[in-house]
Amino acid sequence: MSDLNRAAIVAALLDWFGEAAVSLPWRDSSDPYRVWLSEIMLQQTQVTTVIPYFQRFLDAYPTVQALAAAPLEDVLKRWEGLGYYSRARHMHRAAQQVAAHYGGVFPRTARELQTLPGVGRYTANAIASMAYGEHVPVLDGNVMRVLSRLADVAEDVTAARTQRRLWELAESFMEHVPPGRAGSFNQAAMELGREVCKPRRPLCAECPVRAHCLARQRGVQEQRPVKARRAPTPHHDYAAALIEDRAGRILIARRRADGLLGGLWEFPAGRCEPGETLPECLARALHDKLAVKIVAGDERLVVKHAFSHFRLTLHVLDARIVSGAPAPQGDAYTDARWVGPGELEQYAFGRADRKVIEHLSDFARRLF
Repeated sequence: MSDLNRAAIVAALLDWFGEAAVSLPWRDSSDPYRVWLSEIMLQQTQVTTVIPYFQRFLDAYPTVQALAAAPLEDVLKRWEGLGYYSRARHMHRAAQQVAAHYGGVFPRTARELQTLPGVGRYTANAIASMAYGEHVPVLDGNVMRVLSRLADVAEDVTAARTQRRLWELAESFMEHVPPGRAGSFNQAAMELGREVCKPRRPLCAECPVRAHCLARQRGVQEQRPVKARRAPTPHHDYAAALIEDRAGRILIARRRADGLLGGLWEFPAGRCEPGETLPECLARALHDKLAVKIVAGDERLVVKHAFSHFRLTLHVLDARIVSGAPAPQGDAYTDARWVGPGELEQYAFGRADRKVIEHLSDFARRLF
């Protein structure tokens, strides 16, 4: 790491960013609410995906107080499709904490910001540097890639020891950042990783710091960063029920607030055990979760979906209740409702269940 000319790299990046910075809606001001909102949304999500969500959230919740006062159900509905829903739940709790304990004004230091739900070291440093000018570095996936190439880091970047080394390297650059420019430098490093120093086929000819890149000098830039090989992603089959009552209403259930897709609604479903048929799986799941006995009919739809840690195939079956009234049991669901097909849009669903709703809408259009 001592081979790097940090002062020259900092100067080159700041000059480049001043000319090449992409126009983004959260860069219009240093309002900490806007910076925080964008950083939460950008976690594990691409910029192009975030932009329309960011703008819609600002329209609905122009201040942190407005977000804090909104029902979680509404927040989840507006977040629908953005994924990683724990971010939305944490964001809502953090807004309530800022409104209740900080008078609607975000803490001014990275250390204090880390006390908010969903705000870790990276996010806190990003907000503190961009909104308040605090002289702290950031280390997201883009910056990690940039630093691992600049310093030719040959160790696994997911290992705790390497993470510490990269944070130390990021901090060492801050010593050469002019006062008040920490936010600009951090954004420059992130943008370089996103637009130029790409994961595959980096655009080295366009890089403003290519002359200082040790990995490029050694011809190993495409081999950095080094990451341990992931274990195969597990796959699970789920069976979901499309159940209508005599009035044509459809049964939906709300997942418990914590955990995967917490607080969202779904068509009642269960994960299938090895050797179970789909009807057996569905009957067991609805008995255990909603205390009803059902008879499963034909498979209506198959939806494939991938989460960060597993893949699923959702088998959607027509079904009818033969005994019992839906009532949440155990800790799977917190509510169950009969809703008209036209009312489904009022509820927040995960992406797989949204595909089921799209299927129902298409089917209804074909009928009429």
